Amino acid sequence: MLIGDVARYSGVSTRMLRHYDALGLVRPTGRTVGGYREYSAEDVRRIFHVESLRSLGLSLKQVGRALEDPAFTPSALVSDLIRWTEDRLEREQELLKRLRAIDASAPNGWQGVLRIVELMRGLNSADAACRQQAVLAPQDVAVPAELLTGAVLAESDPNVAGALRWALARSGGDRVAMLAAGAHSEDVDIRRRAVLAIASMSEAPGATAVLADALGDPDATVRRHAALALGRRGVTAAVPILVDMVVEGCNDVDAAEVLGTLSQDPGYADRITTALADELAAHTADSATRLRLTQALVELSGAAAQEVLRRLARDDDRAVALVASAFVGVLEERPESLPRRRVQDHAKAASPSEGSSCG
Repeated sequence: MLIGDVARYSGVSTRMLRHYDALGLVRPTGRTVGGYREYSAEDVRRIFHVESLRSLGLSLKQVGRALEDPAFTPSALVSDLIRWTEDRLEREQELLKRLRAIDASAPNGWQGVLRIVELMRGLNSADAACRQQAVLAPQDVAVPAELLTGAVLAESDPNVAGALRWALARSGGDRVAMLAAGAHSEDVDIRRRAVLAIASMSEAPGATAVLADALGDPDATVRRHAALALGRRGVTAAVPILVDMVVEGCNDVDAAEVLGTLSQDPGYADRITTALADELAAHTADSATRLRLTQALVELSGAAAQEVLRRLARDDDRAVALVASAFVGVLEERPESLPRRRVQDHAKAASPSEGSSCG
């Protein structure tokens, strides 16, 4: 079979067949009287073997070794090929992500493309200050929400993360939907970042539903972020977790303030007061916890909370009694003219305890 016939039969160009011959990879068995290459059936089978191995990503040198060396074992080479292919796919996925980010910014010219590329380079910097500067630098092109979302979910530095959440909250697109996937990630750090970002834009459509779902997350930090955001929006489903935060001493000051906001609705004030009172009864021997619960009661509106505080003013625990009596005394002394916030500040000044954070 002449080279032209082999090319048509195998799909390998005559130029490549000559190259195989020059490398000694597939040499035709014979020559015609006129000196033309003549391939046997075995030569054609070898061509197909070469093409099959090349399709796996082997170089021509590796193909030659595989076909000629009887001691050649493919397992190690195949493992290397898997690793190289995974690396290549990762690089190509990163390139695809960059191209989509550029496309989403709808640049009017190459200057806009360069701006987005510059931003992406800044966000990929190993230096946190450079990443933060890239986020906060004025942009004369629309920064795609997809780009910011990916950066938010990957960022570990708290200052850069805050800047990214700020930028994302002001960007366009369905940001909550983009973050929702992160809120269901198997990686707990990604879930925390996603829920914290959604909490910063809790007024956005769909945010409440995602945050409500996060109340059932197995990670306590995720639940706390969601509860604080929902409580500030008046969602009472967050109350049990907010009460737990006070009991556990994790962001207890923030939790108590949110409970105070929720208690301004008369329909919820008594229920919140009862929940805190039940915890007081359950932790009779834990002075620190009872002190946090007493301080949380200071935040609440309604007569029921004031009645519990009056009882606590006679508590056997001196620190608890001091905080409760300070609040009751200031309230009874100036119930009309002294704003509630000032009353709370006076009461807290009587206690050495400070709020803590658990992430």
